[in-house]
Amino acid sequence: MRSMRLTLCAGAAVAAAFTPAAYAADAGPAGVSVNPVSPAAGSDIRLRAMGCAGRTGTAASDAFVSDARLTGGGGGGLVGDTRVRTALRPGDYGIQVDCDGHHERVKGTLTVPARDSSPSVATPASPVAPVNAGGGGTARLAAADDAHAAGPGIRQAVVGLVLASVAAIAVAVRGTRRGNDGRD
Repeated sequence: MRSMRLTLCAGAAVAAAFTPAAYAADAGPAGVSVNPVSPAAGSDIRLRAMGCAGRTGTAASDAFVSDARLTGGGGGGLVGDTRVRTALRPGDYGIQVDCDGHHERVKGTLTVPARDSSPSVATPASPVAPVNAGGGGTARLAAADDAHAAGPGIRQAVVGLVLASVAAIAVAVRGTRRGNDGRD
């Protein structure tokens, strides 16, 4: 009986110690980052939104050809691609991300630099909103590969510790019951 109490107390202490850390790890700086940082008009960009609690979102801006669908979630934030309008004047443009399923919004800024007057090579057109095709619609998952590159996070560690505690309790209870059955 004493070992079961000890196991319960140890499991509760470990779960209590790591639970606040799991919530603090998710609270990273909210905002939208753009790659490349100062894209030219007509170029493709990658957006990363930090601070969304959901797994999907939509980024909108007057600078975009169309709204960007963002996927991912967890510690890596939401990630998605879009294109900057071709006929866009240099300047700063606001970006607003609606996090699906939540009442939160994340904001950022896109800076378009002045155009270079030197002649450039025309780039071939690419689809603005390509179809999620191939592999049964796994294109969305392939786009979010950066979000999963870090591996398991603190939440997974806490869940593992809680499950290990439950297993230790089950073993202790079973051993106690077996000991009592032999005494009768």
